[in-house]
Amino acid sequence: MTSEPGPVRAEQRGGGPAWIAVFAACVGQFVVVLDISVINVALPSIRAGIDIGAESLQWVVNAYVITFAGFLLLGGRASDLFGRKSVFVLGLGIFTAASLLGGLATSPWMLIVARAVQGLGAAVLSPATLTILTTTFPEGAGRVRAIGTWTAVGTGGGAAGGVIGGVLTDYLSWRWVLLINVPLGLIVIVASAVWLTESRTKESGRRRLDVPGAVLATLGVGSLAYGTAQTETHGWGSARALGFLLLGVIALGAFLAVESRAAEPLTPLGVFRVRSVSVANAITMISGMAFYAMWYFLSLYMQNVLKYSAVETGLALLPHTLAVILSAQLAPRMTRWIGGRSLLTLAGVLTAVGFFWQAAMRADGTFLVSLLGPGIAFSFGAGLMMTLQSVFATTGVPPEQAGVVAGLVNTSRTMGGALGLSVLSSLAAARTDRAGTGLDALNSGYASAFFASGVVIVLSMALIVLLPPSGRNAATP
Repeated sequence: MTSEPGPVRAEQRGGGPAWIAVFAACVGQFVVVLDISVINVALPSIRAGIDIGAESLQWVVNAYVITFAGFLLLGGRASDLFGRKSVFVLGLGIFTAASLLGGLATSPWMLIVARAVQGLGAAVLSPATLTILTTTFPEGAGRVRAIGTWTAVGTGGGAAGGVIGGVLTDYLSWRWVLLINVPLGLIVIVASAVWLTESRTKESGRRRLDVPGAVLATLGVGSLAYGTAQTETHGWGSARALGFLLLGVIALGAFLAVESRAAEPLTPLGVFRVRSVSVANAITMISGMAFYAMWYFLSLYMQNVLKYSAVETGLALLPHTLAVILSAQLAPRMTRWIGGRSLLTLAGVLTAVGFFWQAAMRADGTFLVSLLGPGIAFSFGAGLMMTLQSVFATTGVPPEQAGVVAGLVNTSRTMGGALGLSVLSSLAAARTDRAGTGLDALNSGYASAFFASGVVIVLSMALIVLLPPSGRNAATP
């Protein structure tokens, strides 16, 4: 990452310009991340609009996250075998069709099924977005720049979800938080079909997927995600939560056993011998526990404590979004002056300081004092961290495994986020209960979540010393 950039391909082999690849990958990742957050603002309107109960309402969110996490590895492997362009267009087609179905839903079950299918489409689509970039741009500053743009746009999708969801819900209808994906998806599908160049691995002529591995990986990751989701309503000690968590651990153990013996494994375990891949994924999963939760708790603090409206909350998050975008775009330049590992350490320090600063928020806080300063600090650091994590995790990997590694990165981040949100939500609820009632009690609970997020970032930084010094490939014996 600190070496001089190699020649960046101005055009893909036999096809359109590289900016088409960046555009397609970024828009695809934007809608994937957007739909994790955009639905939250619309939930009260959805509940009233189709008369969905409180128990079922959580599945409007969970159905998407669980299927997304469960099928990511399968999506990554499919892009290697069947072609990155083909799988990208297929995933985006499924995602777009499911968005249309959800926007037109007339019953709770129809909406939940649509969200589950959306998650499936996102899982197929998301690994291909990163793989398109890593196979278009060689290792060097060009790839860092492309991944920085991808990270900025994707993270911006999560942060912009509050703004977009609030505006669409307040001025149009909750249905438009789903229907907005339809025109975006159609535009990118057409552009991709016309200009993107197909690429697949040499082994793709056989086009054989590791079905047992795919089933076990989906069952394992899906069960862990489902079990984690159950802790929010039933607690960590409940039979339902523990049962699914145990099933997830057993299934993933069986998955590892199958993959070690499969002729064509879904996830070649040899990729973990590449030090940058294994360590970067561990850092991504741990830090993801804090990154996914930060937008969630900021939104709750603004709406429940500071009494912001949905639109005001979204607008107040704009500086955070801009800080993420700016830092992701500056990452390529900064790696010319500072080694990749050192820059990741500095980014982690800035992120942790921002979270600890945010934990000092007050129930009578103001935008300038309680939101702007700490928000810019941890958002700028988070943008740098996520960009560098993706670069490290995709460095030194042969092209035939690019999709697998992209799926691993997204799986690590998603599973870390799902686990972190449940753990931090439980921590915040317990702190609020001990503090009593009223705005001060709520503020105390949210503050504890941000303090814990800072601790999580510090813990993830302990692994940075294991990364290759400059982000180059370093396979362990």
